[in-house]
Amino acid sequence: MKNILFLAIISLSACTYSVRETIEYQVNEPVFMSESVFRNSVKVSKQPKQINSHGKICFYQGFLFISEPEAGIHIIDNNNPASPVSVGFIELIGNADIAVQDDRLYADALIDLVWFDISNPTDPKLEGRLENVFPEALPPVNNNMGCETIYNADGSRKPGIVVRWKLKTKEITAETYVSQEYEVTNTTGYSRGINGSMSKFALYADHLYAASGSNMEIFDLKSGKPEKAFSGTLPYLYQVETMFSYKDNLFLGMPSGMVIYSLKNPVKPKYCSIVLHIDGCDPVVVDNDLAYITVRSGNLCGQDINELFIVDVTDVNKPSQPLVHYAMNNPKGLGIDSDRQILFLCDDGLKAFRITDDPQTLIANKLTHLKGMDGYDLIPYNDILMMIADDGLYQYDYSDPENIRQISVIPVYQNNN
Repeated sequence: MKNILFLAIISLSACTYSVRETIEYQVNEPVFMSESVFRNSVKVSKQPKQINSHGKICFYQGFLFISEPEAGIHIIDNNNPASPVSVGFIELIGNADIAVQDDRLYADALIDLVWFDISNPTDPKLEGRLENVFPEALPPVNNNMGCETIYNADGSRKPGIVVRWKLKTKEITAETYVSQEYEVTNTTGYSRGINGSMSKFALYADHLYAASGSNMEIFDLKSGKPEKAFSGTLPYLYQVETMFSYKDNLFLGMPSGMVIYSLKNPVKPKYCSIVLHIDGCDPVVVDNDLAYITVRSGNLCGQDINELFIVDVTDVNKPSQPLVHYAMNNPKGLGIDSDRQILFLCDDGLKAFRITDDPQTLIANKLTHLKGMDGYDLIPYNDILMMIADDGLYQYDYSDPENIRQISVIPVYQNNN
């Protein structure tokens, strides 16, 4: 927004004048919290809370964990998918990603990593915290406005933790000198949770992999207590959006493509290859040596292309060019039931396709297209599909793939504050 409130022209010479204007603009102002208050704010409650916005999902031994961005983690008893019950809430400021292994729930809390004992999922116990392991982590910005700096003039970081952004309208007065000559213009035997495809956490062997901007953080979980095993950049690592582990490899979705690393040495990921595509937001899942990647448009995604494409990754060092591209509406999360060979996709609702040996036939083998919700991410498991959408947690029975039916929904109440 730009409003010129007054204009003064002062003759400086025969060919130059000055323009002074007051400019009104909007900017995201950081809201700080002291480190002590931030780290003492974790609360576990057996009293469920309504879900106000959707986030990442993880399924573990009959329970579904739903991250509500910046707020915490909802615990859903899903042993009866037709009648899921919200049984608790973990208040965790700055949470975005979660992963579960051997009765421990690992979660980010902005710059920290925390973990809980969930041997009794209805009564999680906070076990520990690693501080400052994601030093550059900041809350997401949900608009297209810029952010004020969190650094002082001398380059030091302002005290406290940025826990959210507040959109503010401000003014500046500027004076410019303009020449009159120019016109002025203006897997492995571990007990693990199953993550959705939007996760930036991944598990392999005894290690947790966490993407933080353009950094990779690797934690050794052998003792249950995470110990940092690696922190730093990797070749072609940039603005990681999603991570998926398959066999001995890690597949990362980034704005410009999918990059593959070998995890044969779990603490020293080795670059294998990259598959470039037009800029866009893109989760990836892999099954039977085929990578399924969605690219979508949107304010934060950079373009207007919406599609699903499939890449042969039999040789991770030389993946194929996309075998096929399919036009979509605005695809987001996706998942595969390997046993039933079904691909589920969040796109204009929920889509399901039968997978055959020929990727060229995928769209022709559509099983269903259910509309009326804006799906974000999903997890297929044991003939039950769990899908988190803008307005609810939807669950479907696909034991009869030709007749996929909704069996329950828990509402997500849009928080417009």
